[in-house]
Amino acid sequence: MLTLHSLKPTPGSKHRKKRIGNGESSGLGKTCGKGNKGQKARSGGSIRPGFEGGQMPLHRRLPKKGFSNARFRDRVAIVNLSQLEAFFNAGDAVTEVELRAAGLVKGECDAVKLLGKGELSKALNVSVDFASAAAAKKIADAGGSLTALSESAES
Repeated sequence: MLTLHSLKPTPGSKHRKKRIGNGESSGLGKTCGKGNKGQKARSGGSIRPGFEGGQMPLHRRLPKKGFSNARFRDRVAIVNLSQLEAFFNAGDAVTEVELRAAGLVKGECDAVKLLGKGELSKALNVSVDFASAAAAKKIADAGGSLTALSESAES
């Protein structure tokens, strides 16, 4: 029978808290588990990541080569036709503003691209920066219209 006085925590869920500096008999007295002297035994003594004791660190020993285009790349938000099918009704105008309101485009992006994954059964008026040829064909087949704002509809 389960009663209040017989309740116990699950085995292994509770353990003794470390009581540092409570005398030698506590097991963590005197140096409190920090060993004897040295930088890491001092108050506030810590060594930054990558520090090699004054030796030239690895990240400075290795040669710097190459170029990364990551800072300069265009951030293109991808939207699929299956997402338009789920979030919009027939006859709706779909622009970046509506896509953001629906939560399909988030964060900073330079352009929005529509891809043809999934099926579209509704006639939508879509206005995006880029669209694949498959997406353009499926929108036209559903009776909708597509306006690609950038110079080429396929990218």
